[in-house]
Order: sequence, then C-alpha cells, then structure tokens
Amino acid sequence: MVKRLNDMTIPELFEAIRSGNQRALARAISFAEDQSLSSHDYRELMGLVFQDQKKSSIAGVTGSPGAGKSTLVSRLVKAWRKEGRKVAILAVDPTSPFSGGALLGDRIRMHDHEGDPGVFIRSMGTRGSLGGLAEACQDAVRLLETAGYDHIIVETVGVGQSELDIMKVADTIILTLYPSGGDLIQAFKAGIMEIADVFVMNKADLPGVEQLKQELEDLLHLTKTDEDWMPPIIQTVATTGEGISALGDAITGHGDWLKQGDGTRRRKDQLHFEVERRLITRLKEELATYMEEAVNGAADEDPYTLADRVYAKWREEEHD
Repeated sequence: MVKRLNDMTIPELFEAIRSGNQRALARAISFAEDQSLSSHDYRELMGLVFQDQKKSSIAGVTGSPGAGKSTLVSRLVKAWRKEGRKVAILAVDPTSPFSGGALLGDRIRMHDHEGDPGVFIRSMGTRGSLGGLAEACQDAVRLLETAGYDHIIVETVGVGQSELDIMKVADTIILTLYPSGGDLIQAFKAGIMEIADVFVMNKADLPGVEQLKQELEDLLHLTKTDEDWMPPIIQTVATTGEGISALGDAITGHGDWLKQGDGTRRRKDQLHFEVERRLITRLKEELATYMEEAVNGAADEDPYTLADRVYAKWREEEHD
C-alpha cells in the first residue's frame, strides 16, 4: 500500500523531495514556514537536505514596487523553460503587522506558468521578518536545490535598506530600476548599489532611460571595488521580452565568475549569517522567561541595567 504524504517518515519525505514530488516539496516548505514539524524531525530533514546540496543558480531579484519585477521574472522563466531547465520561484510578499496576512499576489501575476511541471512557484509572507525576506527562505532554497531545480529565483519586497538581506540567500543579486522611478539615489543611500551584481533598467521604452543609464554609470564609478566583476547594465522591456536573453546571459556570466573562487566565499558568508540567526533565535527563546520576570519586576531601572541582570541570571542558571 502506498503511503499518503501525511504518513511519510522523514527519510521518505526527503526521498520524495529529491525525486521531484512537488506536493512533498510544498509540504516541507510549509514546515519551514510554520514549524509545524517537531524540532527534532525538522532538523533531521534539513540535515539530509544539507548533505545533499546541489549547485543551483540562485538569483535574487529586488527593486522598488512598480519596477516590473514579477513580469521580468516571468519572462526569465519562459526563456529558461525553452532551454529545458527546471525553474523555481520564491515570491516573498509583505505580511500585515495587524492581521498577519499577506497579499501573495505574485502567484496571480505568474499564472502563465500554471500546469508546467518544470516550474514551481511559492509565495511566502515575511511574517514580520526584517529585510523583506521570509525567515524560512534559506531553508526553502535548500529544499528547492534538493528537488533538482536548475534556477531558483527569489523575488523580494522592495523595502529599502533592509533589502540587503538578499545577500544572505542569493548568489546573483539583480537590482531592477525603471525611468522616472526616482529610486536610484535611494538605492545608493541604502547600500543596495554596492551589493548588486546585475543592474536591470526595465521599462526601457519609457522616456528618461538614457538619463537613468548615465546616472547609474556615474554611481557605479563611485561604488566600484577592486573585484574583477563589473556589474553589467541591461535594458529590458519585460512586457515584450526585450532584453531578457541578455539578462539571462548576464546571470550565467556572473555564475561562471563565481565558480572561479568568489562563490565559495559568498556561500560561507551565507552560512555564517544563517548560523548567527539561528543562535540569536535560540538565545531569544531561552532568555524570554528571564526578560519577562525582569521587566515585570522593574521599577525605574534603565534598560541597560535590566539587560545586564537578565544576562547574569541566565548565565548563572544555565551554567550552574
């Protein structure tokens, strides 16, 4: 008798993901999002996934709302599917701080790919996570790699400086701009200019594209480092598909450059960020009880003194 997904053991779930079972993959990503699986089981699953890591191309697409990111991503998917490549999209949407709900509109905008077994689309709410990235995004990317997707695209919310979190997930970071968007200087101030590997000037059929290109080139000279890779500037019109081939070539070119050495460093940096985040999460959980007791019993003490007291008590009881 064939087991239902709900009856799968962790090794069976892992093998189902590895074989390309999209239902098993979706279920595992849900575990990552809501932690509905016990901590031990989830660690067992992700341990298997980590050992089986493949080398997918992971691109992060960021930019302000209105830049046409979703249309651009949809066109990229079509181009890669014509080449026979499997593509996965993680579309990260903002979560309401009041209701906890998310619009998750990217699924609606990418309806052209419905029914294509070579495309996996998943919308994820940020659930209050800073940086425009869902907390479970890194685990979801690893699960998609295990499932054998050649290209993984993480489309993030355009939220300014905190968008820098995309560095912790993607190998190639694509900043999407558009004429009259008024967001180039903001991107420069936020630091996104310095982490972008590819610049896309979308909606290049609108007036002002040459001015935007000149401003971008001027700013690039200010932020240029000694690295060999100089971020290309690609002009696209996502609604017609113009420039999509050049964008695909730029992503491939950057991926090839990473394989020469920088890719290993970037992945190590990402692992560092992830270990740090998990340690902080664990410490916050352990310190929560001590902190509540200290705050409830506080009179007119400053937060520095309270923090010192919480830490001292935690150290004393944990190392007793």
